[in-house]
Amino acid sequence: MKTSRDRWRVYKRASIMFFLAVVALTVVQRGSINTGAPFELERQARMEASEGAEPGDKTNPNLGVKSFWKASKRHPPPKARANTQPPETTAVGRPTAWDVTSSNCSSNLNLTSQEWFTGLEDNFKQFLLYRHCRYFPMLLDHPEKCTGDVYLLMVIKSVATQHDRREVIRKTWGKEQLVDGKKIKTLFLLGKPSSEAEGVHHQKLVEYEDHIYRDLLQWDFLDSFFNLTLKETHFLKWFHTYCPGVRFVFKGDDDVFVRVENILEYLESTNGANNLFVGDVIFKAKPIRNKSNKYYIPQALYNKTLYPPYAGGGGFLMDGTLARRLHWVADSLELYPIDDVFLGMCLEVLQVTPIKHNAFKTFGLVKNKNSKLNKEPCFFKSMIVVHKLLPSDLMHMWNLVNSDLVCSHKVKIL
Repeated sequence: MKTSRDRWRVYKRASIMFFLAVVALTVVQRGSINTGAPFELERQARMEASEGAEPGDKTNPNLGVKSFWKASKRHPPPKARANTQPPETTAVGRPTAWDVTSSNCSSNLNLTSQEWFTGLEDNFKQFLLYRHCRYFPMLLDHPEKCTGDVYLLMVIKSVATQHDRREVIRKTWGKEQLVDGKKIKTLFLLGKPSSEAEGVHHQKLVEYEDHIYRDLLQWDFLDSFFNLTLKETHFLKWFHTYCPGVRFVFKGDDDVFVRVENILEYLESTNGANNLFVGDVIFKAKPIRNKSNKYYIPQALYNKTLYPPYAGGGGFLMDGTLARRLHWVADSLELYPIDDVFLGMCLEVLQVTPIKHNAFKTFGLVKNKNSKLNKEPCFFKSMIVVHKLLPSDLMHMWNLVNSDLVCSHKVKIL
């Protein structure tokens, strides 16, 4: 029979064992929680890293997609605000960033009471009412394109809906590359989608396209025929701001075939000539007075007999120093609704005569559209620019020219 001392010893041992069991259970539970927490943090970190993956990640292209759409919903782009602080400038007066933050611009109602104005067509009235609105905020910007020693900047005018053209250019002549130590960069110039009904959807696609390729410059004005001049002046201002070291600029449309090799060969032959501006130059062109023509200009807007020499906008080449000088002139002249002619007016002020070169074909190889020469790859191989190619035709011709093509001789035009 157990004594009270024995019963106390048993009770004491049982209490100790129970206490140890509780402590052990607590340790196990806390250990499970602590081992689960790092796992959860690691999983969260991986998710956040996935959302922040670089565009075009080859390991999982869907990561960039998820990042773009989720980020855009969480962080809508800020609205443009009026800038109350003067922009920073360099010692020579060059701004260091795009300094336009507000697009508030009212129409010039002083024109509406003038007799010559009331007789104009609606599109010219609209142009003149807002011609004084010269610069607009940027929606997409890539100043990094001009960092380092850039030899040739390829600049292509495009619109939001023509993503297929931009895609083909990126795969063909617009591919960024390094040729014999010469760095070549590519940019596309856009305004806002002109269709109000589909504008929001197109804009979102444009933003995603830029998220992938990082090569779109876009400003807050509508893409229209008359606003092509705005695209010209905005690029010149952007170039003046960000590209003090770029040697040469090729500027063209998004439906052209370009032989970069021939551009480089031509530039080598110029031996660094100053004020270089070369393309398919038109001399002694007359303003078109036929109202049914796309390029019609009323007498009230331009009353001279001839235009100054200008290069067809399908594609031209200029040196960087001249491009920066053109900015100052373009900033002082009244805007003109035909961008090619406006640039010719700027060159005239600078007393620079553009050079006509037969390797720039802004109306096709030959004017007869049915001619077989317009589809002859050996001729394309000798050209610098050939205008008016659909994306499928451009890709086809690019493949032909860059195949084992044997031509009897090279056309001596460079």
